[in-house]
Amino acid sequence: MRKQKLKHLLVLIVSIHSTFSSFAQTKSIELDDIWKYYRFYAKGVDGFTSMADGKSYAAFGNENGQSIDRFSFQSGKLEATLISASEHPELSDGIDEFTFSPDEEGILITTQTEKIYRHSSKAINYIYHRPNSSLHKLSEKPIRNAVFSPVEDKVAFSMENNLYVKDLKSDQLIQITKDGSWNGIINGTPDWVYEEEFSFDRAFEWSPNGKHIAFLKFNESAVKSFSMDIYGKELYPSRDEFKYPKAGEDNSEISLWVYSIDGAAKQLKLPKEFEYIPRMYWTDNNELVVLLLNRLQNEMNLIQFNSDFSESTILYTEKDAAYLELPEVLHFTVKGDFLINSDKSGTNQLYLCNQKECKAITPVDLELTSFYGFDEKKKIFYFQATSPELAHQRSIYSGTLKGKTKLISTQDGWNDAIFNPQLTYFVHSFQNATTPPIYDLIEVNKFKKIRNLEDNALLKSTIDGYKMGTKSFFKAEINGNALSAWIIKPTDFDPTKKYPVLTFVYGGPGSQTVKDEYDAFNGMWYQMLADKGYIVASVDNRGTGVRGRDFKKCTYGQLGKLEIEDQIGFAKYLGSLPYIDSNRIGIWGWSYGGYMSSLGLTKGADVYSTAIAVAPVTNWRFYDNIYTERYMGLPQDNGSGYDENSPINHTSKMKGNYLLVHGSADDNVHVQNSMRMTQALINSNVDFEQFIYPDKNHGIYGGNTRLHLYKKMTQFLLNNL
Repeated sequence: MRKQKLKHLLVLIVSIHSTFSSFAQTKSIELDDIWKYYRFYAKGVDGFTSMADGKSYAAFGNENGQSIDRFSFQSGKLEATLISASEHPELSDGIDEFTFSPDEEGILITTQTEKIYRHSSKAINYIYHRPNSSLHKLSEKPIRNAVFSPVEDKVAFSMENNLYVKDLKSDQLIQITKDGSWNGIINGTPDWVYEEEFSFDRAFEWSPNGKHIAFLKFNESAVKSFSMDIYGKELYPSRDEFKYPKAGEDNSEISLWVYSIDGAAKQLKLPKEFEYIPRMYWTDNNELVVLLLNRLQNEMNLIQFNSDFSESTILYTEKDAAYLELPEVLHFTVKGDFLINSDKSGTNQLYLCNQKECKAITPVDLELTSFYGFDEKKKIFYFQATSPELAHQRSIYSGTLKGKTKLISTQDGWNDAIFNPQLTYFVHSFQNATTPPIYDLIEVNKFKKIRNLEDNALLKSTIDGYKMGTKSFFKAEINGNALSAWIIKPTDFDPTKKYPVLTFVYGGPGSQTVKDEYDAFNGMWYQMLADKGYIVASVDNRGTGVRGRDFKKCTYGQLGKLEIEDQIGFAKYLGSLPYIDSNRIGIWGWSYGGYMSSLGLTKGADVYSTAIAVAPVTNWRFYDNIYTERYMGLPQDNGSGYDENSPINHTSKMKGNYLLVHGSADDNVHVQNSMRMTQALINSNVDFEQFIYPDKNHGIYGGNTRLHLYKKMTQFLLNNL
């Protein structure tokens, strides 16, 4: 990994990726190009499903999911059509997802999918039996999370808060639980806050031998409800009510259960007190391992049950003075050791552990960002990482259990990979700020390129026809820290002129906005603004990710304080540059970024003249408890930390131009945040602009919505910045 050192307070560390010829760039970007015609949208490569032979893979035959085909890894040629939707009227809506049974004779097909929350959905599911081309519906009602047993003859799924098993041989439907109820008991799927903050929607797992199903039971009875009016098209609005535990409030009571295929379900007793069970795993020896977290999320325990669940032991414990993130990696080897990642050494490293000891097997000067898999035969694992010096880039590595690391990717930019389960092939994706993603199929044995899957050459040609400002990455010395930043200057930049500047912020714990990757949407909006005479910039403040434990966790207990100090410091630095008008500095952000931009125009009212806040948190007391308490502790114990950096408590300081935007059906950051901000602004006699998108969630999209939103924000900037 090449490293570069700071030589000045501010020094460019990455030069312009490419220079666009002025004669070729004749067109100016319009919002319709971005959000109506999607002219800059890059083609991708869907994750492939590797077949058991390791030589072929299954994928959709076309974008509409009308067939599932088998292709050769080596040649990419079609080998066979496994099922065609046109031959089965039941699949007229297309195939949304598919998975194979272990013997690959059965295909579990998902269709008519209905989105629920961020990760969850329900759908109609069919089993297609390849030998006789028969198609059977699992249930007349939509179900969730259907998954084959490892021994092929059964499928488990959840429906209406209960857990079921379908015996494919006898066609018998077995109902494992019967106490499921809306806003009461949930079996086998997580409640809202688990899904949102622990990022999963299936809370049951088959044992490798197919004899047991471990599952979680959530009792939401004591959790307070949040309601939203849904305006729709009817004469009277309806109401969506769901359980949402805000900071300091009661969670669901959670319990761990195991169902035996030959018997009934029983609850397992856990040897440690806990608040959360965010992960479950089975070892190859059919031993159940669960991860426990306490309420403050600063102590984590791995509990392992023996194969008959009669005994349990504490396999691993980790504590932190601030908080712990869930490990991205927990992989058990055939020898019974396990791989786990942790930042306890100061950076996020991979550790090889057993019950006696843990040792780091990736370098301390690399931040592990993704784990791709472990090859038991070769004793080699593959991962993605970055370094603090080049935090805006990503590289791909291999490593051994003895701690030897090898760089695989060779290009500077953003490298990522999708490996097949056998770790014999992977799709390598490469991109940078001026290069749309390029996808190549790589053979792992010699890291040999087999063929290109998608180069987005047509898109690159399209981009070359538009006016593009240069995007440069650099380090900014702010409040004693070298912060990663980028800046885009107008296409006709003249250093003798003064330009207004818009800064983009997210700024939340572990996040990152300074990335050397292609951005078809906001990135092109920034190019459009640059063409209109604006400079656009962004900086990753203290508290953001891939800069080590101390850099990330220094904001604990005081979200917003150090972050906005760094953003204000960055704005002051920009204002000191001879080509920037210090009286015309704006800031905008979404979600946590909306929280930050609102703080900017209040705490930084003498620096910023304009701010846009989309779907902002305005007081951490309003947000869910798992996220908020992880970084802030309980409001009962840290009231000042919650209130001192809440925008609603600083509205009297606001004196610039403020646009506040929210979706009325935001189940994540409730519109309550903007309504309370509105009331605080009224109480402070502050003039501002507000826009509410009816029935839109946190993403504020659908139909013409995104185009409308960006037109609204663009016009606001043109009028005020």
